[in-house]
Amino acid sequence: MQASRQTAEALDSADPLAAIREQFELPPAVIYLDGNSLGPLTAASARAVEHSLRQAWGEQLIKSWNTAGWVDLPRQTGQRIAPLIGAGVDDVLVADSTSVNLYKLLAAALTLSPDRRTILTEAGNFPTDLYVSDAVSQRRPGVQVRRVEADGLLNALDASVAVVVLSHVNYRSGARHDMAAINARAHAVGAVVLWDLAHSAGAIPVDLAGSGADLAIGCGYKFLNGGPGAPAFLYVSPQLQDRLHNPIAGWFGHANPFAFEDHYRPAPGVDRWQVGTPPVLSLASLHAALEPWSAISMADVAQKSVQLFDLMAACFDGPLAGLGFDLITPRQAEARGSQISLRHRHAWPICQALIAEGVVGDFRTPDVLRFGLTPLYLRHVDVWDACERLSQIMATGRWRLPEFQAQHRVT
Repeated sequence: MQASRQTAEALDSADPLAAIREQFELPPAVIYLDGNSLGPLTAASARAVEHSLRQAWGEQLIKSWNTAGWVDLPRQTGQRIAPLIGAGVDDVLVADSTSVNLYKLLAAALTLSPDRRTILTEAGNFPTDLYVSDAVSQRRPGVQVRRVEADGLLNALDASVAVVVLSHVNYRSGARHDMAAINARAHAVGAVVLWDLAHSAGAIPVDLAGSGADLAIGCGYKFLNGGPGAPAFLYVSPQLQDRLHNPIAGWFGHANPFAFEDHYRPAPGVDRWQVGTPPVLSLASLHAALEPWSAISMADVAQKSVQLFDLMAACFDGPLAGLGFDLITPRQAEARGSQISLRHRHAWPICQALIAEGVVGDFRTPDVLRFGLTPLYLRHVDVWDACERLSQIMATGRWRLPEFQAQHRVT
């Protein structure tokens, strides 16, 4: 792509998603490139939370479990996510956090093949995926976690593997796995695959059912814009729903929670994966944030993601070339998610200087600058202007100032 602001303006003029930006409450004069960590507030979420606070809770009190449909929010919100990940509407549930959902599904999946002793994962996977895999293995005598490099996964799949735990898109580099190929190879050796869609759902097309996926989890507060700490989602294929049992047998996963029986009976289908009382306020925010997706084509999202990436990559190939940046995100569209990541030996202070100039990206240890390319609200001119400000920071050496050196607790 020939990079220029005129090119960016032309792409924005032809953008079928342009009007969606108006549904977000974005701060003025800020270019937000961190939606892969926390999506911005939507007007719909603000209205939904206010209604839940003032009317449903404030006026109706406990009646709102029935009158406002609070009790149905985990399934109804899952039904809004299902089309974005290629799942059936009865196969997705919103509950708990990504980490808790990973624990539940991984512990359950190991019971499918009690004679197999290996959880296979990628070296450099997101820490939660690694920590939970280790924790589950430590509670199962003889079970081990095998970590291999991404290019060795297919060869590592053998008859010893019970479950494969993978992030569809790597959080640091943005590299994407071939879901269909890994599912097929795993099934050929009798293993199941548990996908982490935290950096996929709402960012790129995902086809769980079409690719033969077994299990998946995902995040509600990144590309789905549900708000800080929004509940996560999980997917269980129809073939496994009656075979797997939730290892955390909480009362909301019971077949009839309000029968208050002394002994657990799992609910049918994905409802058994609930544990405790649903977090209504955060669920209301996520449920409302998903409203725009009913009118959005994932093909348009994918196309714009490619355009945003190509425009930003052209800046690093051109004006920013020779300044120490190393692009680590694959250039092939089908091999990446919707982000661009670069290594630089001074990544931390450069990131802080950018934030001070109104361009919000993030830093990942040890030396990665990461920019989320979120097609629903990010404009092509935003990407161009961000590169312009970065060029100024590098030209002036502003990143060297003392105030940009000290690291924060949250990076």
